[in-house]
Amino acid sequence: MIKTNRYAISTLATFLGLLAGNADGAESNEGRFSLSTGFDYSSGKYGTSSSTDILYIPVSVKYETDSARFKLTVPYVRISGAGKVVSAGDQIVLGNTGNRRTGSGLGDVVVSAFGTLIPEAGKLPLIDVGVKIKFGTADETKGLGTGENDYSLQADITKTYDKLTAFATLGYKWVGDPPGVTFNNVAYGEVGGAYKFTSLTSAGIFIDYRQAVLPGRDDPRELTLYANHKLSPDLSLIVYIYGGFSNSSPDTGGGLQIAYRLNPRVR
Repeated sequence: MIKTNRYAISTLATFLGLLAGNADGAESNEGRFSLSTGFDYSSGKYGTSSSTDILYIPVSVKYETDSARFKLTVPYVRISGAGKVVSAGDQIVLGNTGNRRTGSGLGDVVVSAFGTLIPEAGKLPLIDVGVKIKFGTADETKGLGTGENDYSLQADITKTYDKLTAFATLGYKWVGDPPGVTFNNVAYGEVGGAYKFTSLTSAGIFIDYRQAVLPGRDDPRELTLYANHKLSPDLSLIVYIYGGFSNSSPDTGGGLQIAYRLNPRVR
């Protein structure tokens, strides 16, 4: 089996919300809803003679206050590759190669809840902690998921230095085991930075790493470049590209995300 990590869009969704707060300065996000959508596309051979192509289209709704955020993501997924392809723990597990097959439909629904443990003040960084639950809503017969739930505990850390923001994530995921398969629970992390060129435009880079869900396989590692532009005070566009550095990661990938913060504020 060969594995690949499809995690860049999840990382971007986490930190763009935090960076938006920094960009707004004193403006509060208390009691506000936001909607976002976009797409993520990746392709890689993962050491085989044929490619596996993945299209991921999420629709998300988020509610946030000054000290907490809650998010629901419902995705559409399309996976095309040789042999049996199964999405497990944000990684793609490939079975024995064979005739090319394509599966598409509802992906795994994800909910998350985060709260501020330490607010940014002086030399102290902002630290948010929270939980994520991936519900096994994707059709396992099509290879879109395992049919099992995953649970994650995660900490997000950010620190702003004038126009530069540094950020990092540390997390641990308990991966659900489908019948006849035993997956490893995995630790994961990201580290990176963003630079605000103007009040409307910023760009950044980050590296993410996670342990493999199966023993004896490469740990997924990826590098992501992205740019964020505010089309209006409440509408932002993010574009990004990424590449993998192990046989468990896609060769290349990229996508875009558009997010709209709803008005007026909810009191």
